[in-house]
Amino acid sequence: MKDNHWNMPPNKKMALFIAKKQLVSLVYDAVNLEGINFTIPEVQTLLEGITVGGHKLSDQTITVNQGKAWEQLFEWVKQDQFILSKERACNLHAIAGKEETMEWGVFRTGQVFISGTDYAPPHHSELDGRFSKLVDEILENKDAYDNDVYDNAIHLFLSMARNQFFYHVNKRMGRFMMNGYLLSHGYPVINVPAKRQLEFNQLMIAFYESGNEAPMNKFLRSCLGANAISMMKEAP
Repeated sequence: MKDNHWNMPPNKKMALFIAKKQLVSLVYDAVNLEGINFTIPEVQTLLEGITVGGHKLSDQTITVNQGKAWEQLFEWVKQDQFILSKERACNLHAIAGKEETMEWGVFRTGQVFISGTDYAPPHHSELDGRFSKLVDEILENKDAYDNDVYDNAIHLFLSMARNQFFYHVNKRMGRFMMNGYLLSHGYPVINVPAKRQLEFNQLMIAFYESGNEAPMNKFLRSCLGANAISMMKEAP
């Protein structure tokens, strides 16, 4: 797979380096998108293993778990052990979703709904088949996703979000898998800034309703920082 948009050369070592440098921001933006209002210094303090005052313990746990999930993802990529599979998705959910939802580390066994839209995610009996089909679409490079690594990665995120494979933490899980896919192919991660929360939420609601990926694809690409692109292009 290659990047046809920015023409970045793949470089797993550099992509991992950039992502690790972004870790605090990645966690900060993820939890703030969920309405957990930590500052950058507070997130950094939590990731260093120190609790902070003035916040619910549950919010601190969620934040720490996001950091642990990223660290696990980095290790899998470093060891060439990241693969698109239900097992890996559930492994990550067991970390990122621990104590946040009624079940973690397994696909949901009941129906869910998405606030703000009439779209109904598929019945839980369909989830295994839908995940297998999604993996096949990406690995076999079918249809519109046969050329560009970011098209494949974004399709992975959006499909996981729309299918709601878990009771909770679906958008975050989609982003974890999307970014694991990008890193494993040697490309920098996409991070959605918390300051663009309204735009993100509006576009996601529209996507749930229509299934049209184009507006979200454009939005997510706009979230990839110019510095990361420059570093990838200038890397030896």
